[in-house]
Amino acid sequence: MLGGREGHVPQEGRAWDSRGRGGKMASTAAGKQRIPKVAKVKNKAPAEVQITAEQLLREAKERELELLPPPPQQKITDEEELNDYKLRKRKTFEDNIRKNRTVISNWIKYAQWEESLKEIQRARSIYERALDVDYRNVTLWLKYAEMEMKTRQVNHARNIWDRAITTLPRVNQFWYKYTYMEEMLGNVAGARQVFERWMEWQPEEQSWHSYINFELRYKEVDRARTIYERFVIVHPDVKNWIKYARFEEKHGYFAHARKVFERAVEFFGEDHMDEHLYVAFAKFEENQKEFERVRVIYKYALDRIPKHEAQELFKNYTIFEKKFGDRRGIEDIIVSKRRFQYEEEVKANPHNYDAWFDYLRLVESDANPDAVREVYERAIANVPPIQEKRHWKRYIYLWINYALYEELEAKDPERTRQVYQACVELIPHKKGASVGKSPKNKLFKGYIELELQLREFDRCRKLYEKFLEFAPENCTSWIKFAELETILGDTDRARAIYELAIGQPRLDMPEVLWKSYIDFEIEQEEYENTRNLYRRLLQRTQHVKVWISFAQFELSAGKDDSLSRCRQIYEEANKTMRNCEEKEERLMLLESWRNFEEEFGTESSKERVEKLMPEKVKKRRKLQAEDGSDAGWEEYYDYIFPEDAANQPNLKLLAMAKLWKKQQQDDNPERDPDKDLDESSP
Repeated sequence: MLGGREGHVPQEGRAWDSRGRGGKMASTAAGKQRIPKVAKVKNKAPAEVQITAEQLLREAKERELELLPPPPQQKITDEEELNDYKLRKRKTFEDNIRKNRTVISNWIKYAQWEESLKEIQRARSIYERALDVDYRNVTLWLKYAEMEMKTRQVNHARNIWDRAITTLPRVNQFWYKYTYMEEMLGNVAGARQVFERWMEWQPEEQSWHSYINFELRYKEVDRARTIYERFVIVHPDVKNWIKYARFEEKHGYFAHARKVFERAVEFFGEDHMDEHLYVAFAKFEENQKEFERVRVIYKYALDRIPKHEAQELFKNYTIFEKKFGDRRGIEDIIVSKRRFQYEEEVKANPHNYDAWFDYLRLVESDANPDAVREVYERAIANVPPIQEKRHWKRYIYLWINYALYEELEAKDPERTRQVYQACVELIPHKKGASVGKSPKNKLFKGYIELELQLREFDRCRKLYEKFLEFAPENCTSWIKFAELETILGDTDRARAIYELAIGQPRLDMPEVLWKSYIDFEIEQEEYENTRNLYRRLLQRTQHVKVWISFAQFELSAGKDDSLSRCRQIYEEANKTMRNCEEKEERLMLLESWRNFEEEFGTESSKERVEKLMPEKVKKRRKLQAEDGSDAGWEEYYDYIFPEDAANQPNLKLLAMAKLWKKQQQDDNPERDPDKDLDESSP
């Protein structure tokens, strides 16, 4: 911030002239200059109105204080003043050049000033000096040559252009200017000579077109044709060949134009075909009323160019047929387009059988048996690479459709037999002929489902037997087999199937199988059998869910002693699970028992279960990392069961902690004793 200050005193020892410039005061008698004193500021407080730098700049702009007045106009009245002016001006230019020789704009301004004074020799000398500094500067050459042309110094201009195109032959602007100057001077031979020198450097396409247009301005068609011949070799693009052919067509040389198109087709061959070339060729022949040639050109191109690169070709071919063809021709182009599309698809993936089906439907509509058979033979030749049924599903339908075509459309029974025989010999029967040779879970299930729909239950039994011989660990199959016998009313067979199932050494879902067997006995109201099943299952696993399910079964049995039986199961389960390491499972059993007692028990039974409920305590244990290092502490919850003799000291300690907690609450209600209790927990 800039602020005004009061009491500012100018420095001593200086005198101020009328222009505001300070000068030194006279020295003392001893000849020494007095040392100025430092200005003193009486009031260091900030000014009331603070002025910012932005405000100063804005005010300066508004008042235009920064604008300098224009210099006074000077009138030169005699030669001496003129020479003096020239001398001063030249000295200024020379000084600027001396300061920085590489700034070409200073040289050009200097030369143009000399040119304005008609001092051409001096200007020429300045340009030459500048070229010695930077001969690659294009603007410098252009200004130099333009000066010579404006002063009608033609030979000097030619000399400059020659030097320019020799020094910088890739700058097209020099060539354009040079040829334009020679043509404006009427020197056609000289301009042609410059063009020839230019073409030796094989410049860009526009340069060749400029040369061709130059020759055409003087009706030199043969010379232009010669240039085109060189041009399409230097720049062998399709568009340039098309321009060459159109040039011949424009000047009435139709045979030459056709020859150019034919040479272009031969030049690019089948590896680098372009639809634009064939479209242009076809349109040329269309203009010449050679319609058969047009069709040949379009069909030749469509058979060889990929579909995604021939959209414009198809479009123009369709338009041509609509203009000059008949209905058959239009249908052929549509079929040809779709045929070409399918050819591309099957060529990209020969095992795409869906594409072959679409292709065959198309060719079958053409009613040409030989063409249809040819496509069928190509399709069935693409045998699946892997002998797995999932790869053969779609492929086999090709053979079936082939046989149906020969039988129904071609009316050839003998060929139909040959197709079927070849198909049977080709199928890998050992990999997928039947259930006996290629057993699969999905195959068995589908077969059984089919026989069930046909009500062939004996066949279903045989299939289940084969299925379970193939996959005896499949619990779902055992259950389905038993359910089938249950539906048919043969409970003994169903029970026997279940017994065989649970006796298998390896099962994928044994818990589902046992549950189904138990549910079966419950549905048959064979409660004693159900109890025996539970007992057999508990010999294999002591899982808490089995005990709870057993207890729930006894409760739902509906007998008079169901409550006592259920309570007895809970008692037995609790005793059995005392040594269980999974305390959560033991807690789950007690919670289920408590829910039972709350609904059906007495006060004494409820109280007894409550006494069995564990206490939940928070503990800490030390953690170790994988490398054995200390990883800190972890908090976890543990359960202390009153029945366990080893937990009696812990229960006493927990009771003492609760008593202490109560005392703390009575003494200091604001304190949180839960936090203290947690911190003091073991």
